[in-house]
Amino acid sequence: MKAVVIHATGGPEQLVLADLPDPVPGPGEVSIDVAYAGCNWADTQVRMGIYPHPMTYPMVLGFEVSGTVAALGPDVTGVTVGDRVATFPEKGGAYAEKCIASAKGLIKLPDSVPLDVAAAFPIQALTAWHMMWTIYGGIGPGETVLVNAIGGGVGLMCTQLAVRAGARVIGTTGTPGKEARALAYGASRVVVTSQEDFERAVLDFTEGKGVDLAIDSYGATMLDRTFGVVKMLGHVISIGEAEGQPFKNIRERILPRSQTFTRLHLGHIDQASPAWRAGVDHVLAALDEGWLKVPIEGVFPLAEAAEMHRRLEGRGVAGKLLLKAGV
Repeated sequence: MKAVVIHATGGPEQLVLADLPDPVPGPGEVSIDVAYAGCNWADTQVRMGIYPHPMTYPMVLGFEVSGTVAALGPDVTGVTVGDRVATFPEKGGAYAEKCIASAKGLIKLPDSVPLDVAAAFPIQALTAWHMMWTIYGGIGPGETVLVNAIGGGVGLMCTQLAVRAGARVIGTTGTPGKEARALAYGASRVVVTSQEDFERAVLDFTEGKGVDLAIDSYGATMLDRTFGVVKMLGHVISIGEAEGQPFKNIRERILPRSQTFTRLHLGHIDQASPAWRAGVDHVLAALDEGWLKVPIEGVFPLAEAAEMHRRLEGRGVAGKLLLKAGV
């Protein structure tokens, strides 16, 4: 099979197309004929060697995939060869024509969800859902959510899910123009941080009270400053460090207002739990009903994986980039 391999960490040029043996599923696993692989910011971190979870190189990138089940490993039940699925390959491997994934994490797709959308929603939509329901306990009417990096994939999913639940959404973006889609999806206000002070804007928006929930994927100074615009007993959830490591002593940030703080990794949600099933059911129903939009901004062949990473790192993408299996 063709696959995109990283032999050593570094820039996009480290993504090299290669011929590899077809992978064989082990116990509890399936082999998937890949249709599309989703591109996520975490992929760029793994490529650069700065992902917070350890990785072994050389490796095939890609932790989000759609396709059809090609083969079953021993002890696999509840799935059939030919089933259309989406999932998270736990060890990567989606940047390829075939990949291996755990059978327990497979999301069986309704006919209404095409395979390109199926590779574009799982990580971002389910991360958004679990932040607002599993971690926060359920967002709803009368509450206000701050979404940093609102123009990105997770930000747009948070916006749609929160607005549908009746909450108000205020967001931030560092790139002028990326506010348009978030506003179209129902955000009440988007602050372009290169043009105005987001802390003042958020406090003005909430009449000085602060937001109930803040979601941040920037890290660095942006996360540090976010604690100042969250209300007493409010919650801050971090899902990334795109701008760098945040202030180390989180206690000093949460103590003045008795706030709570969570650093979420979607892989820590038990895929056999009722919470996981509830998130999958909610998102699939939203896609089927048509109110949850999954904007796809570009589709690249395997041979152009490096160019896909360059485009994502250019910060101008307000949606999802996909890698299409085949050269």
